[in-house]
Amino acid sequence: MRTMFFGLLAWLMGAAPLQAEPYPERPITIVVPFGKGTTADLIAAVVSEAMSKNIGQKVMVELKPGAGGGIAMAQVEKAAPDGYTLAMITQSTQVFNLSLYKTLRYDPDRITPITPIAAVSNVMTVHPSNPANTPLEVAAAARAAPGQLTYASGGAGTSHHLGGVLFSSIAAVDIKHVPYLVSVEGVSKIVSGEITMGFFNLPTVIEDIKAGRLKALAVTSPARSPHLPNVPTLEASGLQGYDLVTWFGFGAPAGTPPAIVQRLRDEFASAAADPSVKAKLDEAGLDPIDQMQPAEFARLIASDLARWTPIIKATGASAE
Repeated sequence: MRTMFFGLLAWLMGAAPLQAEPYPERPITIVVPFGKGTTADLIAAVVSEAMSKNIGQKVMVELKPGAGGGIAMAQVEKAAPDGYTLAMITQSTQVFNLSLYKTLRYDPDRITPITPIAAVSNVMTVHPSNPANTPLEVAAAARAAPGQLTYASGGAGTSHHLGGVLFSSIAAVDIKHVPYLVSVEGVSKIVSGEITMGFFNLPTVIEDIKAGRLKALAVTSPARSPHLPNVPTLEASGLQGYDLVTWFGFGAPAGTPPAIVQRLRDEFASAAADPSVKAKLDEAGLDPIDQMQPAEFARLIASDLARWTPIIKATGASAE
């Protein structure tokens, strides 16, 4: 009987499920939908460094620009939902693209929101030699030469693209969109005088503004940016209703266990609260944002969709 008991106990122990491996037990990759030198690249680099120290595993950044973020999102959507492949998600990937593309390479609903990490204003800039000193003067020049003034972006569907779309709509002007694979290339075209203007993220252009290579006319946020306190807002400059503030956050493949999503949310929030991370993001021109829970972040995305979908459709803007 004793032998049977121990034999049964051994069988039960062998049949019991193995304990789940602790997470994370290997490196994590964050796939970023934009290229080197972009705001997204900067955020991912700073945050991943802090997270690597906190969790004891390497957090790597993989830059995958192209198709308005579609290449990166498709990669993450197809990844195993185990918390080891994540996406940097933005308004471009989760909001703007849904109205700008007839056919998306990915399903935004297959990316589970984790938390936003930072917010940023965009800046309307022109070459210093441009005689216009206000957005309304640019609008007047655009009316005098329909379709001849140009604006650069880091690709269709980016906030830089939508910044120009919103300007065209409110000012009732016709300006030509010229997309580039990465934002820094578009900025260089304004600096060289090949492109008239841009509406790029503040961190992408702040050094060129300070160095006098670009002239800042207005910021896209509803309030002045503390990083450029002497630059007015587009709304205060005469474009009523102009409001564009971009957020950056993180997501995971749909089906990722809730416990892992929550762990990641807490780790991202911890990194964002790190004084050195806050200092680096602030120095770059980024603004803090509430570290939301996943459900709160999902509601923010839904709210942005409700706001931007009719705006984009009304303008007829397209990425195709």
